[in-house]
Amino acid sequence: MKILVAGASGVIGRSLIPLLIEAGHEVTGLIRSPDQAAALERAGARSAVADVFGREGVFAAVCESKPDAVIHQLTALGARNFADNARIRREGTRNLVDAARAAGVRRIIVQSISWVYAPGGGPAAEAEPLDLEAPEPRRSTVEAVAVMEAAAAELPSHVILRYGLLYGEGTWYAADGWMAEQARERRLPATDGVSSFVHAEDAARAALLALDWPSGVYNIVDDEPASGTAWLPAFADAVGAPAPEVQTGSARGERGALNAKAVRQGWEPRYRSWREGFRAGLQ
Repeated sequence: MKILVAGASGVIGRSLIPLLIEAGHEVTGLIRSPDQAAALERAGARSAVADVFGREGVFAAVCESKPDAVIHQLTALGARNFADNARIRREGTRNLVDAARAAGVRRIIVQSISWVYAPGGGPAAEAEPLDLEAPEPRRSTVEAVAVMEAAAAELPSHVILRYGLLYGEGTWYAADGWMAEQARERRLPATDGVSSFVHAEDAARAALLALDWPSGVYNIVDDEPASGTAWLPAFADAVGAPAPEVQTGSARGERGALNAKAVRQGWEPRYRSWREGFRAGLQ
């Protein structure tokens, strides 16, 4: 199968492309800078250079690569640029979807997030509504996700992967990442809010498998949603940070998510829990 990976140089893209090539797919990585082309070539992939906000460039890249499927892994989270990240979800996804339709592509896989569900009791399954009534700034994030997912659903075959909090090399939760820095400075209180995690390599594996999944939304999270009072001390210990301060309460949307739907499709994360993942996956 011919695959175009948008966001090929990102955290998940770097793990995903070798998996796709090993599985026998012909891969083109969509990148913004020509400087990233050499790394793609070493991995066995072609490159296409375009800024996702440049509509004509995206159309040209998609039409030239003639993919059977597009995998959208674009974010601006590495630089913690939330405005650009929301713009990618709205405008970048619109450009990718329209280009895919113009090129006759029928299948798209899109990276989304699992902490956008409306408040409720316990971890959320995929059928539960998004938190579109949230106050700002959360509302802007949820609305951008909703726009992105609706655009992807315009293609006949579409899979939305709602990832949990990513940890592992290159993420905020890496040993040298932003959250580790915050933990070392004791700026992260351990609260009652519940989160779901997934290692970046397990997230990439889900994107590979999703090429064969039925259309729909899938939570890509580990087996153990956990409160901050449970996971944050373990994270702090794994990255050499002092024990966090404990505070009661939680923020809106901190309820975690369930992964049963993806597991039924055959996804088996290497790290079934952040407990083992923090010990092994942050080294």
